[in-house]
Amino acid sequence: MKLLKKLALATAIAVSMGTAQGQTVLNDWVFNPNGGGFESGQEINEYLDVNGNAFITLNPTGGSSFSFREYAVFNLTQADSNGMLFPMTYQGGNISAVFEGTGTGSFGTGETSGAFTFSGGTIRMYQNPTNNQYSGTEGIYGANLGNLIASFDVLAGGGGLVDSTGAPTTNGQVSVFAQASAGGLAPGYFFRANGDDLSEESILAFAFTNANAIGDPSDRLVDEVACEFAGFTGPGCDGTDYANAPRQYFFISGNGQFKLNEVDSEVPEPGSLALFGIAMLGAGMAARKRNGKT
Repeated sequence: MKLLKKLALATAIAVSMGTAQGQTVLNDWVFNPNGGGFESGQEINEYLDVNGNAFITLNPTGGSSFSFREYAVFNLTQADSNGMLFPMTYQGGNISAVFEGTGTGSFGTGETSGAFTFSGGTIRMYQNPTNNQYSGTEGIYGANLGNLIASFDVLAGGGGLVDSTGAPTTNGQVSVFAQASAGGLAPGYFFRANGDDLSEESILAFAFTNANAIGDPSDRLVDEVACEFAGFTGPGCDGTDYANAPRQYFFISGNGQFKLNEVDSEVPEPGSLALFGIAMLGAGMAARKRNGKT
């Protein structure tokens, strides 16, 4: 109860500090998955759907604390969960992304969840005109092929809850906050509703995904993401069989939303983003507590 009170207080502080400043969700924007400009683009009510996989390595740093690195690959095939695949998806090709992130956290204890937060990283999004590349052996799981259409720097903050092994709690929400400076988005892909090309602006992005452990990752996933992308040299990459190792390394899957957000007068301070992440954790904990009572 004391922890929840602290989280609620953090929420109030975050709001009072103006966390929403520069973080207004951009609605009714336009995305052209082929880079063909505004007129032939698709209106996005709020978000792009993302799904993918990540390999995470942990480094215990004393007591219950740890640092971590995450290497993830994602596929984006539709928007607003509307079931309308991007034209290039069924004509051949896909939008994909690779993510690298670092951060710190604390292991959970018994039924009490720990938490983690990001300290930095990168998100790179690609438009690949070749069919069925994602989850293939070309490049990094087929996720970093084609035209680079967006580069974001991960900001301090966000994160989620973890169990005693360091893995995200089952179906737990993980949040990532990032910023693309002017020129970070390629022209012809991202637009405001009035037709202004967002490549000429600085823009924020929020990614929210539900994370679940992958107990038996495929050999291809191990080869492409752990061995190649992460440079892992342990089991699965040294000629022996791979298996997740609690508090050391593991795979997770995730699906969620990728949103663009306004940058008003200035980019939010990392501290306010961290508080926003804490507020989200508090909401998640409260929801689980309510669910446990039903």
